[in-house]
Amino acid sequence: MEAGCPPFPTQRVPLCAVALFLLGSPVNMEDHDSAPSFFARLGTAGACFFRALGDATFARDAAALLQDRPAAPAAAEPPERVHASGLAVLAMLQREGRLIDFLQEEMAAFSDAEIGAAARVVHAGSRKVLAQYLTLEPVLPDAEGATVTVPTGFDAQRIRLTGAVAGQPPYRGALKHHGWVTTAVRFPTTASALDPRVLAPAEVEL
Repeated sequence: MEAGCPPFPTQRVPLCAVALFLLGSPVNMEDHDSAPSFFARLGTAGACFFRALGDATFARDAAALLQDRPAAPAAAEPPERVHASGLAVLAMLQREGRLIDFLQEEMAAFSDAEIGAAARVVHAGSRKVLAQYLTLEPVLPDAEGATVTVPTGFDAQRIRLTGAVAGQPPYRGALKHHGWVTTAVRFPTTASALDPRVLAPAEVEL
């Protein structure tokens, strides 16, 4: 056996395997510019076949290469892209009601009358945006202050108990706040070319 050849088993090799080996030579892996021909690929297959017969380590590594490789995980989007719709609504609240300006302002320097006047602008603009993008309904239809019954198996996410909670439901108590639930969402989509982090552009008057 020539030097450099892989170990060869002594049992009889099928004639088709010999023909497979003789039809081509292994692919020259240094040539990356062109795809190997059919016979070059056939020669590589034959070489791998005989190598695997005589080399258990090579056979194990080749088997691993033949396994389906899991798809590479997609790159995670930055948070501003994941929450782009929410940021767009916040930008609308700023544009229509100056909400960010109002919340970022230090109120100690203003009188109650000035704060009340600003709050009217914020209220009107924010109400407009909510109506545009969300449909809201009370969790409980009763008027605040009314006596309501909290049934057994109630949804703790929709009804929060306060005060002296003891025993098991059903409970009876006074409705302090009817709660809110969203029944329809119409958040806008944002163009990929826009930066969703910009909630309000700087304004320069010329």
